[in-house]
Amino acid sequence: MTLALVFGFLPALLRRHLPPWWAALLILALSGCAELPKNVQRPVSTALEATAGTALATLVNERRAAANARFESGFVLLAGPQAAYGSRLALVEAAQKTLDLQYYAIHADASTERLLLGVIAAARRGVRVRVLLDDFHSTGKDAQVMRLAFEPNIEMRMFNPVAGARNSTVWRMVSALGDFSRVQQRMHNKLFIADNTMGVAGGRNLGDAYFGHDTSGNFVDLDVLAAGPIVQDLSRSFDSYWNNERAYPVQSLITPKELDALRSSLATTDQEPGTHAGPTPVRAAASSPLAAASTPVAPDADTAASQARRSRVWDQQPLDLKAARLVWAPAVVLVDKPAKIPAESSAAIQPLLPQPATPSPGITVAKAVAQQRNAKAPRPGNAADAPAGDVAGAAQSASADDLDGGEDTVVDGLLQLMGQARSDLLIVSPYFVPGPEITAAFAAARARGVRVRVLTNSLASNDAPIAHVGYARHRKALLAMGVELYEMHSEATDLRRAFSATGGSGGSGGSGGSTGSSRAMLHSKLLIMDNRLLAVGSMNLDMRSQKHNTEIALLIRSTMLARQAGTSIEQALRTAAWQVEQQAGGGLVWRAPQGSKLPDATADPDTSLPLRLILWLLGPLAPDHLL
Repeated sequence: MTLALVFGFLPALLRRHLPPWWAALLILALSGCAELPKNVQRPVSTALEATAGTALATLVNERRAAANARFESGFVLLAGPQAAYGSRLALVEAAQKTLDLQYYAIHADASTERLLLGVIAAARRGVRVRVLLDDFHSTGKDAQVMRLAFEPNIEMRMFNPVAGARNSTVWRMVSALGDFSRVQQRMHNKLFIADNTMGVAGGRNLGDAYFGHDTSGNFVDLDVLAAGPIVQDLSRSFDSYWNNERAYPVQSLITPKELDALRSSLATTDQEPGTHAGPTPVRAAASSPLAAASTPVAPDADTAASQARRSRVWDQQPLDLKAARLVWAPAVVLVDKPAKIPAESSAAIQPLLPQPATPSPGITVAKAVAQQRNAKAPRPGNAADAPAGDVAGAAQSASADDLDGGEDTVVDGLLQLMGQARSDLLIVSPYFVPGPEITAAFAAARARGVRVRVLTNSLASNDAPIAHVGYARHRKALLAMGVELYEMHSEATDLRRAFSATGGSGGSGGSGGSTGSSRAMLHSKLLIMDNRLLAVGSMNLDMRSQKHNTEIALLIRSTMLARQAGTSIEQALRTAAWQVEQQAGGGLVWRAPQGSKLPDATADPDTSLPLRLILWLLGPLAPDHLL
């Protein structure tokens, strides 16, 4: 084992937010720590209040009337990259008044460029655009996304910013170790909202690997397209983050001149002998926020073939919203409060206008379960009588003590939901680190005779191998209580197709594949209870989502959507995942996917002994709550 092998994990570890052994670098930061700006101006703005008359609102009303829908809000599962990308592009092109984007990561690459060029075009035709981005990944080439803030009619804020230079991820993180507790907590929410009428929520960030467009590895993911009043709840969540003291306007953090200097330094690095910037499939237009983020090169034969494959699975066409098969159902938004992440103590802030409190997810879930168990059709003309409306209204009218007190989170709310399960829990969580509360919820469900199945990443398919340690050390205990464990096969093209089959997206979801035979990495986050309740969002079932990051989820009561997603996932469990079982002697065995012609394994499949040994050594240094 060499030092190079150990530090080879660095990029993946960074994606999982500063694991504990980063503390060993603290001594390097003692020479000085950068500070966040003071006296920051944050003009308050809110979502579009009057949506009537917009093209999207008219479309939703027409679709609801045509369906003679019992409920006010409609939903479509978006699984394949075509439907996921096309839905966002369709919202950009259809927006007439506002676009609100909230993301953990926006990568400066081909798929993002096409999307952001559309956002800029929308702004130039008069659409007000707000972009709220967690600041963790805004280094190097990805920092160029911040150019959006200097476009007319676009505002951009960075949530929970990391002080320090943006040209190097490593040294920026080192400079932030003096404020480790705050910096390692991140805004993980993902929203894409148009005219406060239609929006996308789920697990995807913006970037090639989330839309089947990467040549080395792609994420298998799931989003929900939502329409109707539920989107107003999503927008209230966005506003609570946008107007929070932890959100810093880009102009307070970096200037166009500094972005130019960063771009020049990156171009110089790419042109050094022995380096290669890699192909840029879409040549940047002069108006692109990503222009010159990397040096375009002439595509070679392999690149041309790769682009041809991409065009078959990702044709950059918008989803036909008129053809999207909406399922009308009661739903509620579960969202963490921004205060879950502490504010930067040394930054002076301007007072904000009073904002509506974000409902406590714990209260919301408790009421959602009670209301949705006996859901009835709303009285005509009164959307507030729908079960989801009752839930939201009850939460909004709760006392201030209820809203501000306690430590309920989205994950805590889902654990409360599990407590109502009668027969079946099907959980998909790419990062699965069960802490005490999660383990207790599983044990209680099993004691009631509830079947519990969990699909997570295998070590081979995990983009952050160190996170796998927190799951692996709990495998035997979970199996002993009767939890069924499945781990994704890293070359699981069948799993891509299975998740894609959940889309129901009309004319645009046809191909759910990804580029070539690239590695597949599970990224979907969902929970299905008793084939009637479906939760889809940004949350993992782990202690990081529970205790540190902020998350958001949609809880939908729909037998149709639950079965649609569940049937496809169950097929994937059989044909695209290893089932982990405990042998009589105490060891583990991985049963190969059906039809794969692979042998069963007695160690993490598709992995090397050096990799498993390194994780065995690093595991004791990585507590569950930081993975």
